[in-house]
Amino acid sequence: MSPELAAFLPLLLVAPLLAAMALGDLRRLRIPNWLVLSMVAVFVLTAPFLLPAPEIGWRLAAAVAVYVLGLAGFALGLWSGGDVKAVSALMLFLPSATLTIYAFTFSASMFAGMTMVLSLRAVIGTPESAWRSLRPRAEFPMGVSIALSGFLLPPAVMLLIS
Repeated sequence: MSPELAAFLPLLLVAPLLAAMALGDLRRLRIPNWLVLSMVAVFVLTAPFLLPAPEIGWRLAAAVAVYVLGLAGFALGLWSGGDVKAVSALMLFLPSATLTIYAFTFSASMFAGMTMVLSLRAVIGTPESAWRSLRPRAEFPMGVSIALSGFLLPPAVMLLIS
């Protein structure tokens, strides 16, 4: 396995939790704390075996920086608390050398997530929908874009380094 792919191994382990985050946020417009804590637990339990110590430190620094910036966004009403915690936890799984690429991937994921949610609202959304994000004028489920950005980063990196 190439070193580039090996750096994404922890992200592969958390992929089911990302999928649960996206579906749960679409359905309930909430990212539960247990899900974020589960992501952190996966990192704590696997990182010492899969990553060199300096890389663990860089990932922790990125997660803390995103959390601090996210809290500012939360205080300004720009982000919800679950979104801040989820994207901060996701930072633990992203190779530090890919964070610039991740910024572009996250932007593309935001666009794709909004397009998908607005399309679904137009086609199957109703005020009584059991999927709260599909109700007219509902908030945007950021968990969809956060999860999508985690899924799209490895292929984006592989395309750019090949």
